[in-house]
Formats: sequence, structure tokens, C-alpha cells
Amino acid sequence: MVVDSVRVSLSTYQRVVILKEKEADRYLPIWIGPAEADAIAVRLQEVAVPRPLTHDLLRSVIEALGASVSYVLVNDLANDTFYAKIYLEVNGRLLEVDSRPSDAIALAVRVQAPIFAEESVLERAGVRLDEEGQLVEGPQESPQEPEKGRGVTAEELEKLSPFREVIESLNLEDLGKEQQDS
Repeated sequence: MVVDSVRVSLSTYQRVVILKEKEADRYLPIWIGPAEADAIAVRLQEVAVPRPLTHDLLRSVIEALGASVSYVLVNDLANDTFYAKIYLEVNGRLLEVDSRPSDAIALAVRVQAPIFAEESVLERAGVRLDEEGQLVEGPQESPQEPEKGRGVTAEELEKLSPFREVIESLNLEDLGKEQQDS
């Protein structure tokens, strides 16, 4: 996954980080706090800050301890809350650290670590866009896994309604343009 953008919902002023699958049209919107949104945006825009931010401090502590961030993983979605893990390599061992996705992503963009999302999370909360950049309802059918293309139930749509509201308020036409321009 790549960080496609950090957005603000115009109706609620809440922040959302939008991850995009590298080789697909699927996006994963994750609600985040304003401080974490700023931390991600500052790094993505390469803004110089006079003092280290919290995630810069975390990076420095990890490095000072002789560890490195191997990757981060958005690994679960339960009760409308996303969960993540940070995987650290220390002395040849891989350590798993529980994290909020926003903190894991803010750290990953600082150390240029890969960001992954479990397929189950993408199936439940990922959104697809058609060729015109319009939102497509539910997961699309995959030729390899037709049973997973079953669509979304009314109950699942109701649970994801807060995400739908912010998705519909976003200008999706410019999603992905930053990567294409780079």
C-alpha cells in the first residue's frame, strides 16, 4: 500500500488517510486524529520542523536501540476501529508491536518502510473506483475468488456509513495523481 493522501472531510472536519493498493484500484480510508494527520502530511510534503515530532522521536529511539522498522501492517477492523502492527527487526529477530494505524503509518513514512493491509481488512473497508474515478459499491468480483465478490450486505453498509459519508465528500478525481506525477 502507499499513502495516497491525507484528507479533511468538509462536512465533519475529521481527517482520513487514504491508502492505495500499489497495483490495483482499491483504496483504504482510515479515520485518524488531527495530530497524526499532520504528522503524516508533514513528512509526505517534506516540511522541515524545528524540533522532532513524536514520530521522529520514535524513529530515533528505535534506531538508537539498534532496531529498524521492517514494515507495518493494518491487520484488523473491529467495531469500526482499525488496528495495526509495527514489525521491528532487532538482532535478527522480528518483533511485533501493537499500534494505531495512524501512528504506524506516520512512522512508516519517516523510515520509508512498506505498508501492508490484510486482505480481510481490504475486503471489508476497501473501496474501488471505476475508470472515471467514481466510487463502486463493495468489493469487485475477482476471477480467482468469485465467492469473495459477493457484494456488501445492508448490515455491512450500515456499519461503514461513517466511511461512506467522508468518501462521498471527497474529490476522488485527483486520487493517485501525486504518484503519477512523481
